[in-house]
Amino acid sequence: MLKLPPPIWAFAYLLIAAAISYLAGWPGTSTLRIVSLAIILIIVGVASAVSGALLFRREGTDLNPTSATNAKLVVSGPFRFTRNPMYVGLVLFTLGIAFAVGAWPMFLAPIATFATVNWVHIPFEEAKMRRQFGAEFDAYCGKVRRWI
Repeated sequence: MLKLPPPIWAFAYLLIAAAISYLAGWPGTSTLRIVSLAIILIIVGVASAVSGALLFRREGTDLNPTSATNAKLVVSGPFRFTRNPMYVGLVLFTLGIAFAVGAWPMFLAPIATFATVNWVHIPFEEAKMRRQFGAEFDAYCGKVRRWI
């Protein structure tokens, strides 16, 4: 699972959820379709993910979570509020898509995205960061939550 980056997994989950939704009768009328909320979630999700990625680039560290090392432990910008702003953004984006579509199976995509990131990717990345940055990373983890 680590060989494919989380955005690919999220996209795959969205496609699978869309197929299930279609088989379950979507498009149809749904009280789960809340377009204004969907737009907000999508915008906040994209902004969170992009701001984290741009900060990585500006700081000169590797965006690839499976790289052997990172040049720097980034703790500024959105990383002051969450250790994983790019993953928060990905989950919010998929949740926004689910509200835009409004079919109940679409809500499986953000759940699956969260589960994959939280229990597969983040533990791997945190172990790597702990090996590389040691006490500095532990201190950061003590101050900033994994999610929000």
